[in-house]
Amino acid sequence: MIMIQNACVWNGKGKIFENFSLLIDDKKFIGMGEGLELPASCKTIDAGGKIVTQGLIDVHTHLGITEEGIGKDGKDHNETSSPVTPQLRAIDGINPLDRGFEDARQAGITTVQVMPGSANVIGGEMSVLKTTGHIVDEMVIRSPSGMKAATGENPKVFHGGKGKMPTTRMGVAALLRENLIDARNYMESEKKERKLGMENLVKVLNKEIPLRVHAHRADDIVTVLRLKREFGIDVTIEHCTEGHQIADYIVKHDVRVSVGPTLSTRSKVELKDKQWSTIKSLLDAGVPCSITTDHPVIGIQYLLTSAIHAINHGISETQALRALTSDAAKHLGVENRVGSIEVGKDADFVIWSGNPFELQHHPEDVFIDGAKVN
Repeated sequence: MIMIQNACVWNGKGKIFENFSLLIDDKKFIGMGEGLELPASCKTIDAGGKIVTQGLIDVHTHLGITEEGIGKDGKDHNETSSPVTPQLRAIDGINPLDRGFEDARQAGITTVQVMPGSANVIGGEMSVLKTTGHIVDEMVIRSPSGMKAATGENPKVFHGGKGKMPTTRMGVAALLRENLIDARNYMESEKKERKLGMENLVKVLNKEIPLRVHAHRADDIVTVLRLKREFGIDVTIEHCTEGHQIADYIVKHDVRVSVGPTLSTRSKVELKDKQWSTIKSLLDAGVPCSITTDHPVIGIQYLLTSAIHAINHGISETQALRALTSDAAKHLGVENRVGSIEVGKDADFVIWSGNPFELQHHPEDVFIDGAKVN
């Protein structure tokens, strides 16, 4: 049992508590408040003058499935043999010993979503996991947590360049429709042989998991929203680079978006209108936002740096923290476990040397499931 005492707690939902205590036992927050009674045989940590937040969350990464420092041999994120691979599961390619997990912990990031890359129109299932552990199955919070899909240039380049469909945006949308229709037919068929890809897409049709779609350009985002209406499925927009152009349209569709990696360069045509004010435009319109590094496109240790840039372009510190904690947890469908400091939730938290949105400050102690991990 551990008690954090005298802390300034930012709970992830917009509230700040001064001189607060947190009581942790059996991997959970079991008590919190001012003047909390100290149980017998309880270890104490004095956080006077420090700020405590919920552990940060990156909702869109390729941690462990694109390993750092290995080169080609470590790139397991894109199965480019086919443009449609819903049978894949990211969990089968994640190496929990990838250095990126350590970088995440050192940066105060305690939860991540790991997904296949965007080479394919449909890329496979993804998983949400904690950033500590040696056995990926024991790190998982939710698996599967979504089905990866991609619009725009990436599937066109990877497969159109080989003379395969899709060579156009029309082809990308057509493959998405065809496979969702095939999955619906499969679901409704009385006699069928098992097909793993169809089984996984049925989860999307049944709203067990969302379709999480890589979409940078405004027209691609509109296509995703059109498919959402056509099939009555849940979707999230991943990247949403031109979301500021159509924020008032996006908000009508009850979707969550992740924005980023805005620290990257404008390496392709889809990123020509990349800007830090996108997050403010979306939030002002009422669209729930998270912030992502898309690690390893941008190193996961720069997640907080990305949030600071967003603050410098108009969002509040409260909005930024929510985008990295409580709103991020809702994006992933794991808000019952993580995302805010509340009794009953996982004891994932960070003790900061000062305001985390000032670059001179850093995580002093990082805890996952009540255990120090840095």
